[in-house]
Amino acid sequence: QVQLVESGGGLVQPGGSLRLSCAASGFTFSWSWMYWVRQAPGKGLEWVSTIHTGGGTTYYADSVKGRFTISRDNAKNTLYLQMNNLKSDDTAVYYCARDERGLSRGQGTQVTVSS
Repeated sequence: QVQLVESGGGLVQPGGSLRLSCAASGFTFSWSWMYWVRQAPGKGLEWVSTIHTGGGTTYYADSVKGRFTISRDNAKNTLYLQMNNLKSDDTAVYYCARDERGLSRGQGTQVTVSS
């Protein structure tokens, strides 16, 4: 069955960095566009970023453009999200997903940005 397992979240000060990882299994990862979505406290799911199968094409929400970088290692079936210059508004549970709406997503990893 499809499994997406996120890791790498934590507590970080504003301006800090984190790198999230997502281990994928149960489907052909290298054939799949992959996504990061997030859910801030009291809000709905928000699309963050998309990466095409080969990793050469990426898209970002305006709110994270220039600060976040999505990447993938198809040999390791792993998706990444490098997050730099984090802001308090980035506080959320982050999910990797197989679709932009996050309907098929993992259990999430908490990212808290606070001083």
